[in-house]
Amino acid sequence: MMANAVLVIDMLRGFLEEGYPLYIGEECRRIIPHIQELLEKEIKNGSPVIYICDNHAPDDLEFRMFPPHCIEGTPETEVIPELADYNGEIIPKRRYSGFFDTTLEDRLKELRPDKLVICGVLTNICVLHTAADARNRDYEVEVPVDCVSSPDADAHRFALEHMENVLGVTLIK
Repeated sequence: MMANAVLVIDMLRGFLEEGYPLYIGEECRRIIPHIQELLEKEIKNGSPVIYICDNHAPDDLEFRMFPPHCIEGTPETEVIPELADYNGEIIPKRRYSGFFDTTLEDRLKELRPDKLVICGVLTNICVLHTAADARNRDYEVEVPVDCVSSPDADAHRFALEHMENVLGVTLIK
């Protein structure tokens, strides 16, 4: 059996450190120690870690919906210091899904993991869209519930229910 692959979604300074335009709040920071535990366990078991990181051009069309954030070359695109020391590779993305127009699919074909463990933020945006694309590619997907967050509690709950009941993601509670 191959190990899992852990996808850490958008655990970036631009979302998790105060002072940036899309800081998502103290409540979302509570998942950091849980993700640290997850990474320690998975790395010990030989699982590769892939950080999927928002990384936008300055004129990205997404900024019609959201304030400019995580612009390439800025500190906002960096993995938060609490997680940066866990060995992993970085795959930049420009859209909600970690699969869209990135090298993730090719990398996973090389790794051939038994399943993907997805954690990070936001549950209802980039985590959900990455999980959906992973399931559409027939990957087994697990989402540890204490390792994902959104500042919108209703959207967070909806996304977890949707992942479990529609996409067939296994929620680890």
